[in-house]
Amino acid sequence: MESIRVVVADDQEIVRTGLTMILNAEPDIQVVGEAPDGRRAVELARRLRPDVCLFDIRMPGMDGIEATRRLAGPAVTDPLAVVVITTFDLDEHVYAALRAGARGFLLKDAGTALLSQAVHAAARGDALIAPSITTRLLKAFAEAGPSGPPAQPIDALTDREEEVLAAVARGRTNAEIAAELHISLSTVKTHVTSLMAKLVVRNRVEIAMWAYETGRTSGRP
Repeated sequence: MESIRVVVADDQEIVRTGLTMILNAEPDIQVVGEAPDGRRAVELARRLRPDVCLFDIRMPGMDGIEATRRLAGPAVTDPLAVVVITTFDLDEHVYAALRAGARGFLLKDAGTALLSQAVHAAARGDALIAPSITTRLLKAFAEAGPSGPPAQPIDALTDREEEVLAAVARGRTNAEIAAELHISLSTVKTHVTSLMAKLVVRNRVEIAMWAYETGRTSGRP
């Protein structure tokens, strides 16, 4: 199996070193570049085209939000997978990073297992949001109100899609959704793909944000 290639960016050398050591200890993950700020991270990522970028939010010069936008934003035709990490569990910058195209986020104290899971999820096109902050963070910013009215789905969601939507918004994995709704894993994946198409979003993070903005976290519109 080919290793998942990762670029790590954090302005604190000790943090970069720690993250690199943790990831390199995984048999199928390899850190191929490190950067002390967002500008260098963007340059490295564009040159190396890693499978996953792991960026701190608060960095000098160019922060992790702008770096994410340049590599994974709506205007990027071939976006990279970006996971952002932060010290704060309720921070407007996290939400901004998700809007900029981040595929997931973690707290710096999330632990080695969750860090590895987030990198693996991002590499396979999925997304992982730290379970401890999913609901509180997204709900808080949804209550603050989006910049404009949420886009309506291209086609109406089915009842089952509403249930899957709510489960995704609660941070459930595909396997957990399958068990919760008593359906197969492949069926869950089909529903998630359909949701992304109908909502015109690119990943599970954006599905979750749409669910909170439209008050659909209970599984009903």
